[in-house]
Amino acid sequence: MSFGTYIRQQRALLAEQDGSYSLRQVAGRVGIQPGYLSKIEREEQSAPGEETIKAIAHELGEDSDVLLAMAGKVSSDLQEIIRRRPALFASLIRQLKTLPDNAVLKVVQDVKDGEW
Repeated sequence: MSFGTYIRQQRALLAEQDGSYSLRQVAGRVGIQPGYLSKIEREEQSAPGEETIKAIAHELGEDSDVLLAMAGKVSSDLQEIIRRRPALFASLIRQLKTLPDNAVLKVVQDVKDGEW
C-alpha cells in the first residue's frame, strides 16, 4: 500500500471513532494546509519531509520509521548510524533480509539483552 493511501485509510479509521480526525483538524495539528494533506492522501503530491511524516505518525499513533519507509525515506538518526559504519550495516541488512521475522526479532532481542 502506498504512503498516501495508508495515511488516508488510518485517518479515516480514526475519524469513524473520533470526529477530531477530520482532514482539516489533522492537518492543523500537524501544521500543514488541509489541501496539502488531501493531495498527499490522494497521491497527487509526493510524500512530505521527515519532520512532517513524524508529525503525521505521532498524530495518527503510527510508527514514524514505518511511515518513513513507506515514503521511501530513512530517518536522519538512522542515516547517521549507517554513515558511521556503512559496510558493516550494509552487510548486516543483507544477511537479515532473507531471515524470517521471528529470527530477526531474536537478533534484536539478543542485542538489547547484551547477549550479542
